[in-house]
Amino acid sequence: MSKRKGTMPTINKREKKTSESDNNTSEKEDHFENEEEEQKNELAEKVTNTKTNTTIIDYFTIKPLQSAIDNIRKNICSSVNDFHFNKTRVRPMNNMNIIPQDSQTILYWMSRDQRVQDNWAMLYAQRLALKQQLPLHVAFCLVPTFLAAPLRAYRFMLKGLREVERECQQLNIAFHLLTGQAENVLPKFIDKYKVGTIITDFSPLRVPRQWVDNVAKKITTIPIIQVDAHNVVPCWHASPKLEYAARTIRNKLHVNMTEFFTEYPPVIKHPHVSPTHLQAKPTDWQAADDSLQVDRTIDEVSWATPGYTGGIEQLETFIDQRVANFAIGRNDPNKCVISNLSPWLHYGQISPQRALLIMAKLRSKCKEACDSFIEEAFVRRELSDNFCYYQPNYDNINGAWEWAQKTLNDHRNDKRTHIYSRDDLEYARTYDKLWNASEIQMIKEGKMHGFLRMYWAKKILEWTNTPEEAIEIAIYLNDKYNLDGRDPNGYVGIMWSMCGVHDQGWKERPVFGKIRYMNYDGCKRKFDVAQYEKRYSSL
Repeated sequence: MSKRKGTMPTINKREKKTSESDNNTSEKEDHFENEEEEQKNELAEKVTNTKTNTTIIDYFTIKPLQSAIDNIRKNICSSVNDFHFNKTRVRPMNNMNIIPQDSQTILYWMSRDQRVQDNWAMLYAQRLALKQQLPLHVAFCLVPTFLAAPLRAYRFMLKGLREVERECQQLNIAFHLLTGQAENVLPKFIDKYKVGTIITDFSPLRVPRQWVDNVAKKITTIPIIQVDAHNVVPCWHASPKLEYAARTIRNKLHVNMTEFFTEYPPVIKHPHVSPTHLQAKPTDWQAADDSLQVDRTIDEVSWATPGYTGGIEQLETFIDQRVANFAIGRNDPNKCVISNLSPWLHYGQISPQRALLIMAKLRSKCKEACDSFIEEAFVRRELSDNFCYYQPNYDNINGAWEWAQKTLNDHRNDKRTHIYSRDDLEYARTYDKLWNASEIQMIKEGKMHGFLRMYWAKKILEWTNTPEEAIEIAIYLNDKYNLDGRDPNGYVGIMWSMCGVHDQGWKERPVFGKIRYMNYDGCKRKFDVAQYEKRYSSL
């Protein structure tokens, strides 16, 4: 693992000279702005023009969108066996490379990417099972608590997994919901089903990485293989080190994407089935729900239908109703033009690559919207995975660059105009009606508009005693209420807002030092603040 550099690269040392009116989130320095715009345009053009292994390029002649996607998959090839699978997506997690001769099963240990189709880990598992002429099983290990995720998050996940189970049953693939830590339940499963190889997916976060490491230490008799099914370019292949900013990773993604940005082959009805005594029993979903040790006061939301089908429907609604105004309205919380895809992307219920493949076909009709989507769903999302993978302190001040740590320490003892406790912040008891409205939206809907997430986090830095306290509270609230909490994008968003990660020094001011600043008046210049405040005025 490459070590973090201690200081900023030379190109970022020049301090920005800005006025209070320049407190929005776009780059204001012409040189870097022009450089980034050229990079973005070149990458978007490459995304659009990349051959995707199919002559069927129109996602929009068959309705609904899910049927169009199914049709395209079937026209790619008959199965993954006939597809050129890029093995750069794959890496071994232990020293075993021989499948035991008495093996009776191939296992996909599903974790981050909770879908059947458009899933490189599932496809690799089926490829191996077809080659070995063995049944294919899928196991998900349900832990009773995970980073303080509440009932809202767990039920979104479990309802998505119900859909996974139904689809697996239709495809002759056994699905098992195992209760407990993977390192404790998988060894017994391996013995019972005589598993020949475990394939699992990839997360850059420390707890899921520890799960994989612990399993690899316990299970040493069969191969354990990891597949990055979440990123277009596998995280470890995109860059061997911590990247400083979007502009430093964008060209690397550009160079590598041609070999990875392809259509998906289908996961097919599996021809090999386990004997009756080794087939999966239907999951008791109520028992799974009852086993959870979570905060049950934070219940489900009505606007988001969990699962692959719900995610594709949300994507189709975005394309049909909102994408035309996405480029010009995405920073206005009142316009409701954003994709709203983050919960489904977070749980891996839909593939970011599939969304990008579809959006690329729209670029000739709405270039700016598609370019913005590509930047968010490809560059920024994979930059977040890069940060969390190569920076062990991705959720605390030690993960900031040296310049940011210094400026925050220099202003650590500055007088705060307001100090709020975690309870005050959680229950929206501040003087700032816009901030309160943002918090209320998050509590009620499990989401917060991206522009306001930055304002929300920066105000927490301004209103707490230390940067450490601010980061801790922001992560607590984000992970407790947002459906897409406990995600690399969430950690990076907070670290960007409070610690200047993927940013550079701005005009120095109290409390913030050289961290980019946002204020209420700046928001008023961006959108109708009063309208938003009225919409979310009370809990």
